Amino acid sequence: MSLYEASFRVKHECPYREISERYPDLTIREWYLDDCQVIEITAPGSPTDDLLDEIDRLGTVLHESVDDTGLHVVTQSCLCSLEDSIIERFEAHNCLYQPPTIHRQGWEHYSVIAFDESDIRELLHELEADRDIEVLSKTAITAQRIPHSMLAPVDQLFEDVTERQMAALRLALESGYYEQPRQTSLRELAAQTAVARSTYEEHLRKAENKILTSAGQFLRLVTATSTADPLEVEKTRQAEQAAD
Repeated sequence: MSLYEASFRVKHECPYREISERYPDLTIREWYLDDCQVIEITAPGSPTDDLLDEIDRLGTVLHESVDDTGLHVVTQSCLCSLEDSIIERFEAHNCLYQPPTIHRQGWEHYSVIAFDESDIRELLHELEADRDIEVLSKTAITAQRIPHSMLAPVDQLFEDVTERQMAALRLALESGYYEQPRQTSLRELAAQTAVARSTYEEHLRKAENKILTSAGQFLRLVTATSTADPLEVEKTRQAEQAAD
């Protein structure tokens, strides 16, 4: 099975892109975390007061430094709504977004991965209808390891897990429930909580199911370029040993 990667840049209304257009030496990297964005801003040299004022208006400054290497700022912001966003368009076309989005010199840079080349083609065709877009590369990925940059963001893996389910999972993990051999039982775990065993087990199983479901697309991605099924290889090895 082949995977397909596309890198492209677009222009549309976005405060980060507009700042990068006014200050062409800036590089702005954007990560989506639930209902907000974490923004990393870097630039060579010392920033002007006007630039610092613009950065302050982006959101809460988590880190700011200026040294010999230049400017480095990290902010948390809620300026751009993800509703009807370009990220949702990626998902609608079965394309896996690779964060971060990079804003530089008035362009937003994106990379996506898909299992079917036609999905990328249809995505790009849709984006061309309402914004400026330049395709930088389209590449088939075959017989090679998936880069770590394509792995799942942690918040995405846990986004559907409730607080109670998360607490049940953490207790099981820290108590050695997933070790081999197991260091505890469901009954012993439930005894450490204020709920019945059946309730605790329900929280734990739901947490496990949600996390595995969220990780499923990334599991397919990581194993898509494997040339052999390791389970089939083991089955063949055991059969050969039995024949000997």
